[in-house]
Amino acid sequence: MGQNEAGLAAGDHNPLPRLRIDAYETSAKPLRMAQRRLLHELTVGVLWPHRPRDLDLFLSLGQGYLAVDEIGRPVGSAMYFLTGDDFAMLGMMVTVPRLQARGAGKWLLQRVMADCAGRDLRLSATHSGYRLYAAAGFRPVGIIRQQQGIARDIAPVRAPGILVRDLRAGDEASLRSLDATAYGATRTRVLDALLRLSTGTVALRDGAVCGFALQRDFGKGTMIGPVIAEGDAMAKALVAPLIRANAGGFTRLDTPVDSEGFLSFLADAGLVPFDTVTEMCIGPHRRATEGAVTYGLASHSLG
Repeated sequence: MGQNEAGLAAGDHNPLPRLRIDAYETSAKPLRMAQRRLLHELTVGVLWPHRPRDLDLFLSLGQGYLAVDEIGRPVGSAMYFLTGDDFAMLGMMVTVPRLQARGAGKWLLQRVMADCAGRDLRLSATHSGYRLYAAAGFRPVGIIRQQQGIARDIAPVRAPGILVRDLRAGDEASLRSLDATAYGATRTRVLDALLRLSTGTVALRDGAVCGFALQRDFGKGTMIGPVIAEGDAMAKALVAPLIRANAGGFTRLDTPVDSEGFLSFLADAGLVPFDTVTEMCIGPHRRATEGAVTYGLASHSLG
């Protein structure tokens, strides 16, 4: 796994002490691409839908640790994705159920937080992980709604004064700028990696790009996100062509927006409520709350 944007590598300092759980001694080492099989085994064990190539994306962009017991079984993971010199997104926080109450998750969280010392932090907390993160100093800032299902062949949606067209070469700089504002940090490597894997739509006002939506293969089917839009009408207009293109296929969109209009639109299109996670932060909540805002995440781990 390569270095991140700040040029730091996980494991550059002293290794984690070993943790004894029940009769087994657990150790953790920096995640490498060669450990993808074990990481996939771990995610399958907790019923996460990630495919091996989904994990390849995370491993290429972030750093972290994989915990294994004495007989080589994966028991936990934690990753972080550094952006600039003052922000990090934590993700891929997985602990096997039998060890969730025995300190393994806390042990890994402490390590990644130490690696990210001095940075603002953000993560998506599952219900089982919420208390752990709250005890570590994270505060809740919003709910992420996971909407998914079999996409329907919906009618086009128009937004006043907005032209929607397919994403094309030459749009990248505009998308990077919009994403940095909405996300609250400049994540060029992440967005460029997503663009290489994605198709999408862009919104134009007077010829200038003012919003976008990406989609890529992920998990059980297709993930729509990131989605950056100035309001419900633009978000619907951007997302509708992608949902139509996926008609009959499994499609997912994770949204931090609490909008009855947008959520109803997704449900009518076949993307019904499935689960929620809590977005939590240490430091300021950096997501934009006006103008171009995030309507869809790239994933829980990437934000």
